[in-house]
Amino acid sequence: MEYVRRLIQETDYLKQMEQLEELETERRFCRHGLNHVLDVARIAWVQVLEEKLPYEKEEIYLTALLHDMGRSLEYREGIPHHEAGKKVAEDFLRQIGYPKEKGAAILTAIGEHRNKEKLNDDFINRIKKADSLSRNCFFCKASGACKWREERKNKTILY
Repeated sequence: MEYVRRLIQETDYLKQMEQLEELETERRFCRHGLNHVLDVARIAWVQVLEEKLPYEKEEIYLTALLHDMGRSLEYREGIPHHEAGKKVAEDFLRQIGYPKEKGAAILTAIGEHRNKEKLNDDFINRIKKADSLSRNCFFCKASGACKWREERKNKTILY
């Protein structure tokens, strides 16, 4: 996964991820750091393999690794993270030389992963589902105060 390697070694991705983790140090609810995005990537990839879907591993991993990068701007400037994240992801994809035509699906998934009306798009839905399944609501001390509806909370381990 050459482009994933480039992302974590040739950009300030890890520095920005560290900043996000610092911003969420006191966050009571689910956090959006490196462990989370890697969980999303791995869960989405297992789904792709199990369901024999036509997505590339690197495409899945890049989308997952970048999908919450807008959170820092959301905390600092109030920009919704999926909107800010699309711009941040676009910059990172350009920095690593990811082909623009392939990057379009990644940017769409990041920009739309909070849009319920777009969940009929299988790639977006794959990332959204993995994002939800990465949450261990069944073990969360803040679950009772969480704003997620009970039916949305992840109460088991599927992947």
